[in-house]
This record gives sequence, structure tokens and C-alpha cells, in this order.
Amino acid sequence: MVDKNFCMSSYLMYRYVYDSQKNFGLPIRNVNLDFERTPIKTADELLDCLKMQVENATKDGKAALALSGGIDSAILAKFMPRGAKAYTFRCLVAGKKVVDESERAAHFAELCGLKHTVVDIYWEDVDSVADELMLHKGAPIHSIETQIYIAAKKVLADGYQKFIFGENADIIFGGMDGLLSKDWLFGEFVDRYSYIMPYKVLKAPQMPLEPFKEFEVDGHIDGHNFINKYFKQESLGSYVNACQTAGIEFIAPYAMTYLAEPIDYARIRAGDSKYVVREVFKKLFPNEDIAPKTPMPRPVNEWFENWKGPVRAEFIPHCTDKMTGNQKWMVYCLERFLNLQDF
Repeated sequence: MVDKNFCMSSYLMYRYVYDSQKNFGLPIRNVNLDFERTPIKTADELLDCLKMQVENATKDGKAALALSGGIDSAILAKFMPRGAKAYTFRCLVAGKKVVDESERAAHFAELCGLKHTVVDIYWEDVDSVADELMLHKGAPIHSIETQIYIAAKKVLADGYQKFIFGENADIIFGGMDGLLSKDWLFGEFVDRYSYIMPYKVLKAPQMPLEPFKEFEVDGHIDGHNFINKYFKQESLGSYVNACQTAGIEFIAPYAMTYLAEPIDYARIRAGDSKYVVREVFKKLFPNEDIAPKTPMPRPVNEWFENWKGPVRAEFIPHCTDKMTGNQKWMVYCLERFLNLQDF
């Protein structure tokens, strides 16, 4: 059913519309999480599983790797055939220094004998593909989707049919250490997790709390269980939409696994986040340091530095004045999608 007010609020809180029975007026493509996954208890089990999946994906020579500067994709790089291709996204802003993972990614590519290409992306590129991605999804998009799409088009043009990502390692194996840092009270977790509270942006807001209520026990929320359903759905949906729109097969070896034991909160809260993945990395790269975690870089603060905010009647004037760049992108994207749908 069409329920624009619900969909706007759901997107602002969770970065996607979690209720598959509701939409803005176009069918929404949400990824199906009902697929078989391999249980993982130890680092050796994870290493063997990832190695097998990468080898299966690359045996026809039609797969390339998305390589960041982090440990998740570096592990996958170790299993790629020597001479295979790896691509790193680099968003640029004229006259400004922004986060750049390409040097560290090139280091891992060299260690693993891969051919490395950097895909430079500017705001003009993002602007030119956003509408196509939103129409395919039937909803506003995550800011990473434009980068993935642009890189996927380059990979396709170079003759590859599959694009391998390290996505979902953080979600499954405890890399989201901020969300796992304490035993959250219900209200605390809602405030911590929600990207934008709808009542701060919309004139007719809703507070769709059902996902949080699903994981509430005695007034608390288990962060790991919550993100392994709702954040996993949102994150995978972004990658799948970008790759499907570009016309390439999305491969996510970590997403095909799950942690078969209760997560060790004590280790994570002592600073050893994503401990199973870290152990795999040290087995494969014993002489390499583990760099601080960096989300996929995108200079949204710079891109939206001078944006004045939404003008449509659904939005509260000046609602974005004190927002971060990531939050501004979401409001911008929501308004752009509504304009696109009206058109």
C-alpha cells in the first residue's frame, strides 16, 4: 500500500523502508535475507569459507574485487588469483583534502599481486546517476550507492561480470563497536541508532519503532541481534541496488556466513572489535598493522556545505541547518526522490 508519511519517516530513521508492505507509490526493491549461510565459530573456519567463496567466484576469470584500505577486503584480496583486478573508489572535491584510501589499498594490491585501478568520483558523477538508482530502488538511496554504481560501470566496461565486496564483515562479526559498546536501554538505543528523528524534519512525522520493539528484552536492546537483521537489510540492499542497476553481479563472501556463537561483548568493549576477522587478517598478513576502521569515504560534508535545505511542503524550514553532511544527504535525497516521483 502507498503510505508516503510512513515511508519518509522509516527512511529517515533506518535509511530504508523496512516494511515491505508499504511504499512511496513505486514498488520498493528490498533485498531478501532468506538465503543459506555458513556457521562460523573460529578464525580458521572463516578463513577457509572466504577462501572457497572467492575461489569459486573467480574461477571463470570474470570477477574483480572492490578493495578499500581496510582489513575486510584485504583478506579477500589474498584469495584473488594473482594478476586479477582490484578497484578502489576515491571521491574528490576540488581544492580540498578528503579521506583517501587509495594508497593503502594499492599497498595490499601489490602484496597480493593484483592489478590496481583507482576510480575517481566527483559530485557531478554522483549527481548524474542518483535518479537512475532511486527509480530502480523505488526509494531514496544511501550515499554509497552512487559510488558503487559508478565503479561497477567501470568494472563492466573493463570486461568483468562480478564485483566482490567485503561488505557485512562489520555487521556479522562485531565491527560496529559503537553500537555494541554497552547494554543499551531501549530509548538510548533508539536515539543512538536512528539516523534522523522524523519529527526534526517532517511536518507530519511518524515514529515507526517496530524494529526496535522486536529486539527489546526487559527494557534493553541487544545491539548485535538488531543490526544483524535491520542494518544488514539496509546495507546489503544498498550494494545490491547499485550493482543490479549497473548490471553486474554482486558477490559478498562475508554475507554468506554467520557467527555461530554468542558474540563476545567483553572483547569488543576492551577494544578487540571484529576479533574473528582480525585473527584471520593476522594469519594472512602477520607483518601488517590493522588500520583504524574507516567507513567508505564520501565527502558529504564538503558536498553539502552550502546547501540551504529542503523547500518542499513536507519539510520543516531550516531543518538541516545543524545537520552533518550524511544527514543532509538523506534529506536532500528524500526531497529529490519525491520530486522525481511527482515528475
